[in-house]
Amino acid sequence: MAEEQMEEAASSSAAASGTPFQLQFDKPIPFQIKLAEWNPEKDLLAMVTDDSKVLLHRFNWQRLWTISPGKCITSICWSPDGKIVALGTEDGLVLLHDVENGKMLRSIKSHDVAIVCLNWAEDEPLSRTDKKDLLSYEDRTTRFFPPAPVMPRIGGLNSGDTGLADENEEAIQAFSSASCQWFNILSTGDKDGCICFSIFGIFPVGKININKVPIHVQSSGKRTSYRLQDVSISKVSLSRNLHQLVLLCSGKLINTDNLSLSYDISVGVHCLHLDTSIFSNRKNELHQVSQQASSIQDLVEVVRASISMMSKQWSNAMNLFHEKFSALPSLLTAHGMESSSEDEFMSLLFGTHTSPALHQFLVSSLGEAGLKRIAKTIESAGRELRIVVSEHLQPAVEIISFRLAELRGLARWRSRFQNIGLDEKLMDGVTERFQNFFSWVLKCVKILLSEPTDQVPSTNSELVVIFLKFLLDKDPIKQLLETDQIFEWDIDTTKHVEHLVAFGGFTDTQFLERSLAKQFMELEESLKEAFLMPFTTISSQIHCQGLLPLYPVTSSDASPSTSTPASIAFYKQDKDSQHSASSYSSTDYICFKIPDGSLNLRNFVAVIKDFCNSRSTSSTPSLSGFLLHIPVEYECVDLSLYKDNQVVLLLSGKSSSESAGRSWMVMLQTENLSFSQLSRTFPANYYNLQELEVLEHQLDTNYGKVRSIPHALSTPLAVSASRGVACVFSSRRHALVYILDEDEDEDEDEDSEME
Repeated sequence: MAEEQMEEAASSSAAASGTPFQLQFDKPIPFQIKLAEWNPEKDLLAMVTDDSKVLLHRFNWQRLWTISPGKCITSICWSPDGKIVALGTEDGLVLLHDVENGKMLRSIKSHDVAIVCLNWAEDEPLSRTDKKDLLSYEDRTTRFFPPAPVMPRIGGLNSGDTGLADENEEAIQAFSSASCQWFNILSTGDKDGCICFSIFGIFPVGKININKVPIHVQSSGKRTSYRLQDVSISKVSLSRNLHQLVLLCSGKLINTDNLSLSYDISVGVHCLHLDTSIFSNRKNELHQVSQQASSIQDLVEVVRASISMMSKQWSNAMNLFHEKFSALPSLLTAHGMESSSEDEFMSLLFGTHTSPALHQFLVSSLGEAGLKRIAKTIESAGRELRIVVSEHLQPAVEIISFRLAELRGLARWRSRFQNIGLDEKLMDGVTERFQNFFSWVLKCVKILLSEPTDQVPSTNSELVVIFLKFLLDKDPIKQLLETDQIFEWDIDTTKHVEHLVAFGGFTDTQFLERSLAKQFMELEESLKEAFLMPFTTISSQIHCQGLLPLYPVTSSDASPSTSTPASIAFYKQDKDSQHSASSYSSTDYICFKIPDGSLNLRNFVAVIKDFCNSRSTSSTPSLSGFLLHIPVEYECVDLSLYKDNQVVLLLSGKSSSESAGRSWMVMLQTENLSFSQLSRTFPANYYNLQELEVLEHQLDTNYGKVRSIPHALSTPLAVSASRGVACVFSSRRHALVYILDEDEDEDEDEDSEME
């Protein structure tokens, strides 16, 4: 009977206003989808399969690319400009991929455990009332320097795992420059209760462990302190003005003022309000520091890769030389000679006799052709070293020098930058370390970039000189300079030899690691210390402003907060749009399904608003909400907050009911629903959701729109507020895309399909 009433209501709705949610297409998909997210700026849908493949489709379902990151993907979101898709992994990595081709731009280790939620928020343009603030800081580096160098790649050598992708160099530079146009923050939450914040998605600026955050609750004029234990984050959402963050998490609430009162409190799902106003109040300062610091971090990786490649190139050349000359000591022994390889070549150089062993080695074992090949290999290594230094190491170091000077200047502006942790003394220490490192780089430049005088040898006498440069056990060049003998060399050759001695000679292949690499490590440690100060300073200024226990869960439920459908969104308050940025306000909405049996409720969805304003004055709306009772024949498989304070629900028929195999998509207009106030009394009435008014949902159009779907549906539900579309997935592995707003410009959709 209930089923017939629903069908009749839906039919009358369709006859009155046309079929709601026009079906755009129904396409089979060969994968089981576990995550899906629409691009905020383009008609693109990113999906993650059960085996962690990432797919990107156009609105017309044309597939653009598929990638396999090789890691278990646990969360996904887009950058605010839609140019980057961020992926959270099971091992705590954040992977940033280019929307154009799917190539990885960055790999950032933010957490130690699985990242279960991502949120990338951009500073709301409407909150910037003063247009001068938009361009309050100009990056002057582009005035004086060419584009920053990229990772060196020569001769097929890999510079190592640096966290940067070197296969997409143009995209990396575009990403770095585009990231600095608008201030934005990527928030990431993990299953152990930690939330990390990264400016532009790449520069870490704060970390909060909810397990250690004190929670103070004011009740009946008395302040009580709580703490959450065994926290697992499920949702995070940063407001558009960056003032506040709302999160959902599971955990046990502990009364730290009276631990004896905590034993009977069960594990539950809670909503927390964090004060992140430091991001908004100091966004200009944070923008400047993060722009310089993130670029320095990129260039440091270029320097690291350059040093690594220089060591590899020189070691490979010397290993080849050692391999070719390894036969000489055996020949000397076979001829009964007690002299060493060095003695034989010294005798040859001074014009004395050539021993039979050396003659046999030169003529039979090596030969002039073999010697020339070795000489060419070494010469090639020298040329490649010059390329690494001139095109990668030197320009990277020069730009680092300029950007460090910029940061050092900002650090002296204590009134603005001390509050975000930019420390003048630490920056002075970095500058001193950098000067030591830079002096060694100049030595490399002086030696490797001077005009070479040695060409590929063509005579035996020149070949002998090359032998002397690359002997096995000792460095003959250094030996020659330490003797009292005088050699008739031209001025250029003498200078080259002196430089080589100062640089460790030829056979000391570990010299770079003991000198240049050592100075680089000291510089890097100094940089980490300097950049850690803003990280810890910002972290210490993020506080918990409010707590709302939602519902208890049983200990048998695995990850209750992550498996239960939930959504958080902030909506602008138009009536306050004329206010200044500091008073720019928004209304937070929290929508979630209550697990069956919790609070003695079954088949309920809760909607709460104004949680962040609940501690404000009486002039602002108080915390309120309602409970929506879903028809018993259906269950809510997923939900999402939509634009204009709307909620989209996916209802699928239960297998045990007559509605099995049939589903509904419902859009609720919350402004038409009755919100009731919600008290926050502690510790009595610990969970207060039952105070809310219960609304019976009958799948009609009294509160919104409904659409019947003749398939059983599963998670996820992907809704795009900017495009007015929704994508749902059926249990028979079909993707169905619906137009949510009938009055949307149809020509725009047709154009997107033709792309």
